Amino acid sequence: MEVQCYLFVLLGSTLFVDKSRDRIRPVINLFLKDHLQLTDYAWGAGALAYLYRQLGVATRAGSKGLCGCLTLLQAWIYEYFPLFRPSQLPQSPDAPRASSWISPRLPGGDEARQRLARYRQLLDELSADDVTWTPYGRDGHTDIPRSLYTGPIRFSDIAEGYDPARCLRQFRYRQIIPRAMTVPHDQYRPASDSSYIVFWDPWVNQLWDNVAAHRLDLNFASRPCEHPSEIVEEYVDWFLIRSHPRITHPTDGVPQP
Repeated sequence: MEVQCYLFVLLGSTLFVDKSRDRIRPVINLFLKDHLQLTDYAWGAGALAYLYRQLGVATRAGSKGLCGCLTLLQAWIYEYFPLFRPSQLPQSPDAPRASSWISPRLPGGDEARQRLARYRQLLDELSADDVTWTPYGRDGHTDIPRSLYTGPIRFSDIAEGYDPARCLRQFRYRQIIPRAMTVPHDQYRPASDSSYIVFWDPWVNQLWDNVAAHRLDLNFASRPCEHPSEIVEEYVDWFLIRSHPRITHPTDGVPQP
């Protein structure tokens, strides 16, 4: 019981954080009843699915703040975007990568607003050369084959699409137009709830257990590239229709590159 309580608090305050501050999602306990099965769960994929959902919630007009495993999000930003990296400490190869970053001082007031405006401008001016596309090495996907898994990743009732073909340049392959994501076959929102209930086809639950059959074949999908700016001709048009290419609105007085 003591071990279960410890893990409940640990997971609820690190991987699956919400905005309640002093409360933890009780659903976590469902995965802690049998300590012999703890290593059978893909905690990393579950944490990523939960973070994906929270990132989506944070984009809603009335949302304030962000939850989920923000340590994971910060470490990802520092690895891929050198412009936003803080100072880094030397560490042994066996130490967690995220522990090497020194948390920067958080400004307040006018300084915070100025820094936010500067960050937005930097993001709008990013080019392919400003991104570290392979921070874990060019062959990281061969060391961790599951990183090429394609399909939904899940935590409890949360399921989010995961498709490495959306960013082939992280594997040093030419970017193509990715195929459509796997989506639920039905969903509805109860009148008394603000959340949707979704229904997936039964076969979706089997994808994660058969990674070999649901793994992106890089050589079939694309070809290696020498520079990360290499893309298929139609990709930019496809991307601009589905994304927001700029953060700062042109009327905000910041010149648009």
